[in-house]
Amino acid sequence: MSDRTSRLQPALADRSRRVVESAGFDTAVFCLIIGNAVLLGIETYTGAVDQWHAELKVAERLFLAAFASEILLRAATYAERPKDFFRDPWNIFDLAVVGLALTPLARENATVLRLLRLARVLRAARFLPQLRIVIVAVGKSLPGTLSFVLVGALLLYVYAMLGWVFFAAADPEHYGSLGRAALTLFLLITLDGLGDAVRGGLEVSRWAIVYFASFVLLGSFLLVNLLIGVVINSLEEARELEDERTRESPALPVAPAMDESRAVLLARLAAARRALDDVEAQLAVVNGESDGHHRTAPRAGQGLRATPT
Repeated sequence: MSDRTSRLQPALADRSRRVVESAGFDTAVFCLIIGNAVLLGIETYTGAVDQWHAELKVAERLFLAAFASEILLRAATYAERPKDFFRDPWNIFDLAVVGLALTPLARENATVLRLLRLARVLRAARFLPQLRIVIVAVGKSLPGTLSFVLVGALLLYVYAMLGWVFFAAADPEHYGSLGRAALTLFLLITLDGLGDAVRGGLEVSRWAIVYFASFVLLGSFLLVNLLIGVVINSLEEARELEDERTRESPALPVAPAMDESRAVLLARLAAARRALDDVEAQLAVVNGESDGHHRTAPRAGQGLRATPT
């Protein structure tokens, strides 16, 4: 039974790989993802749901079956080495999105099911290299973004407390508490309503211009530019990773046909080496005979010169 399984696994992997690596497979899966997105959009219209409720349910099940078949087909390409399937993060994501939709919890909870179906749309990034680079860049920028959030929160806290101290009595609507002051300053980072805020502050004190100018300089220009720098750096790293991924061959098991071709080439190379060795041996013999002939010829000549005339 084990011998039969060992024979079936390479054949299954080879056939599945031919389908997955075909030109139309990725296009078909991408069209399924777009169709799933369109179906989700249609279900947001109450009239369409009431009129085509049964048809929409059937279409949703067909999409789920198609995505499940796709995952099984991709997994079959790793039949010889199943663990390699989980080395690709996209395989894990696809398996989680499709597999969870088949669980009873998701089938009974409409909200969870809709979220899982919405997550299928993100699978389009697998077939769009540029979008895949952006998603990877966002993930790599999270540590730097966390530092940015901490620095921004500290800046907001300090300036919100200062705003509460100086402007709470004159403008309690915007600076009456720490939370209101922080919300007001957070909106000022986008420079929205900056003119009204400065005019209201100048009515309290002429030094308010220093408060708002320093906050805008640190919040709107310095912090935002730091965030842009973090994202751009992560984008460059993600692009380099994508370039390395395209240069490297996929970590899939070697097809049996490739093994046979390699064996044939190695056999031909061995035969060519043996033939070359035979030619070199024959050439050595010919050179040896030629050298012996040249060595005996002068001695004969010298004997003739030694004979008296």
